Amino acid sequence: MSWNPALIPGSPDEIGMDAIETVIIPRARDLGGFEVKRALPAPKRQMVGPFIFFDQAGPAEFLTGQGIDVRPHPHIGLGTVTYLYRGDFHHRDSLGTDQIIHPGALNWMVAGRGVTHSERTSAEARRGPNALFGIQTWIALPEDKEDMAPSFEHHGKETLPLIEAEGISARLILGTAYGEKAPALMLSETFYLDVILQPGARFPLPDDHEDRGLYITQGSVSIAGQDFAAGQMMVFRPGDKITVAAGAEGARLMALGGATLNGPRHLWWNFVASSRDRIEAAKAEWRARRWGQGLFDLPRDDREEFIPLPD
Repeated sequence: MSWNPALIPGSPDEIGMDAIETVIIPRARDLGGFEVKRALPAPKRQMVGPFIFFDQAGPAEFLTGQGIDVRPHPHIGLGTVTYLYRGDFHHRDSLGTDQIIHPGALNWMVAGRGVTHSERTSAEARRGPNALFGIQTWIALPEDKEDMAPSFEHHGKETLPLIEAEGISARLILGTAYGEKAPALMLSETFYLDVILQPGARFPLPDDHEDRGLYITQGSVSIAGQDFAAGQMMVFRPGDKITVAAGAEGARLMALGGATLNGPRHLWWNFVASSRDRIEAAKAEWRARRWGQGLFDLPRDDREEFIPLPD
């Protein structure tokens, strides 16, 4: 698909550094064999649009028989977004979903009032050496959707709009941007893009969304004459026309944002809510372990273990 001709890239030096509201350096955690970098929530920024959680998992390499095993765990009040560059995840949830996700595809699970899921490296991938590199995000739900029934959508790579121009390849994962719309059902105004830039290519962010941010996964970009390297997130001032230029090695970016929600959210463990009462109720339900009788159940084919409520 061709780049919208109405979008003129412009120069990254036409804006000042004050157009960048926040620069976030993710916190890194070693989870035993692979590293996770968490950019959101950050001390100075809880959300970018409705995005309230942003993790980079890997890159990591595993030997034959090894992989990731995220045991069944609960969510409320959010949607989980899984998008991989390398490797796979076997997703199973309490709705009965059994789905393996591969690079370039989308898993979109809306927790609503409550859902449980697990994510593991597939049995097929474990038959040999395998890798993992990807991004997981949570999107906070509008208040009037927090109590909705949970749902799950999988969309293959070929169904996600690809927007191309000279030196630019941008895959629209969620929401709307540049006149295109991704297939997953969104509950608030959102955009989320996987952007690959050739060396020197200039990329304009969508200017029709209130909140906008960039996370660099590979390479570097220049903004207002300053260079930013992989592993940094920039959040921009609303209303400015923002264009970034890829560095000498090119860049890969995740561009994200949308409309701000009506207020901050409470976040505890895997729960997001507009009120503390909802979180306390979810904690009590998970602690009670009334599988299939209360708010939560375990995935149909992954019931032998689960992550207990933290102390």
